Amino acid sequence: MTIKDWKKAFRQLKQKPLIMKKYKKHNAPKKRPTGRRLKKCRRCGRYGGHISKYGLDLCRTCFREIALKIGFKKYN
Repeated sequence: MTIKDWKKAFRQLKQKPLIMKKYKKHNAPKKRPTGRRLKKCRRCGRYGGHISKYGLDLCRTCFREIALKIGFKKYN
């Protein structure tokens, strides 16, 4: 189905609110109990490379930027 067809379908569904409601109900994304998307960096909002140990909730790049400020030491 092309984009043009999808736009046509939505235009038709707007005229029928009950059918649109049913369509949204059955095609909405599911609430997931676990997974990568539930944890995000509280500083920048990234999902990947998440560090949740010690309650940090930061991505790896933000952690590298502020690690010295929050008391971590870099070992060579």
